[in-house]
Amino acid sequence: EYIAKKGYQALIDALAGVEPGEIIEIIKASGLRGRGGGGFPTGIKWATCAKHSGDRYIICNADEGDPGAYMDRSILEGDPHSVLEGMLIAGYAIGSSQGFIYVRNEYPLAVKRLVTAIKQAEACGLLGDNIAGTDFSFNIKISTGAGAFVCGESTALMASLEGQVGRPRAKYVHTVEKGFRDSPSNLNNVETYANVPAILLKGHAWYAGMGTEHSKGTKVFSLVGKVANTGLVEVPMGISLKEIAFSMGGGVPKKKKFKAVQTGGPSGGCIPEQYLDLPVDYQKLAEVGSIMGSGGMIVMDQDTCMVDVARYFMDFLKEESCGQCNPCREGITQVLEILTEICAGNGKEGDIELLEELGSMIQKFSLCGLGTSAPNPVLTTLLYFRNE
Repeated sequence: EYIAKKGYQALIDALAGVEPGEIIEIIKASGLRGRGGGGFPTGIKWATCAKHSGDRYIICNADEGDPGAYMDRSILEGDPHSVLEGMLIAGYAIGSSQGFIYVRNEYPLAVKRLVTAIKQAEACGLLGDNIAGTDFSFNIKISTGAGAFVCGESTALMASLEGQVGRPRAKYVHTVEKGFRDSPSNLNNVETYANVPAILLKGHAWYAGMGTEHSKGTKVFSLVGKVANTGLVEVPMGISLKEIAFSMGGGVPKKKKFKAVQTGGPSGGCIPEQYLDLPVDYQKLAEVGSIMGSGGMIVMDQDTCMVDVARYFMDFLKEESCGQCNPCREGITQVLEILTEICAGNGKEGDIELLEELGSMIQKFSLCGLGTSAPNPVLTTLLYFRNE
C-alpha cells in the first residue's frame, strides 16, 4: 500500500543517481527544521554529521513523553514506512549503514507496526545489504526506552541506547561529532524523518512554499483540553492559534470563555487570549515565552486554575528530572513547594518574587534542555496571570 502511494520512490531515485551531497543541499533548501522541539535546521545537522569521520549512526527519537501529545505515535502506527524511508535517505546522505529507532515502551502497537514494516522492507530488498541492487547497505534496530522523559534529550537518549542510565551530559562536544558509541550520530525525531521522502519527491521549492520565512512546511499538533474537537491536526506553519483552537478545534464547549493555550508540553508556556492571533512558528512562540516543542497543545477555559496548571507541570518535571545538576533538582523542588503552598491558600508575601528568581536561576544554570525550559509554565503564568 505504501509503495502504491509512491513509497520508496524517493529512495530509489536517490540511489539511482543523486549524490549524497546533493540530497543534503535539497534538505537545506527546503528549510526543514527538527520537529522534536529544538527546531534545528535538519540539512545543517546532516551536513555536520557527514563531515566527521567514523562509524556514523542514524537515530530516530520516538521517545514522545509530553502529557497529552501523541503525534509521533500516530505516524509510527499509521505510516511507519515513511519514517523508515526518511532514515534510509538520511543514511545514504550521511554515509551511515546503521539506524536505531528509540521508541517509548508505552507504545506497544507502534513497536509492533515498526517490526512489521522493517520485515516487509527487508523482504522487498529495501532494507539490509545491497539495497535495490546497489552498494548501499542499511539496517535498522528498535530499542524501547524505560519511560524516562529526560531520554528525549539527545545525549540522555544515546546513553540509554548504549544500555547506560539515561542521563544528559554537557554538550561541549555535539552528538553529530561524538554521540552514540562516541561516533558521529544524527538524531532527528519521527516527524522530521517522515517529511524527507515527500521533500525529495516533490522538490524543496514545494516544501519551502508552505509556512513562514523561518519555519517552513507543515506541523502536526495534538489538540487536547477544553475544545470541542480534540485530536491531531496537520497545519502549515504560520497559521494562528485562533484558527487551530476555534476553526479546527471548534472552540470551547458549553459556551465557556477561552482562557489560555499551553504549547510545547511541560517545557512550554501558557499563552493568554490576547495572543490568539499569533502565528504559530518557532520564533513567534518564543517571543511570548513559550515554545513549539514537539507539538502538544492544551486548551484551557475560564474554570482552569492557572496556578494549578503550573503546579501540575512542575510536579511532572520534578519526577522526570534526572537529578544530576543542582539547579534543576533543587530548583524545581523548591518551585513546586511554593506553588503547592499557594494552592493550599498558604501563600506568603515575597513568594511570587522568589518564584521569578528561582525560575531565572534554573533557566540559566541547568545542564540540559529539560532544566533550562522547566520554569516556562511558571514564568509565563506569572507574566500573564499574575493577578490570579
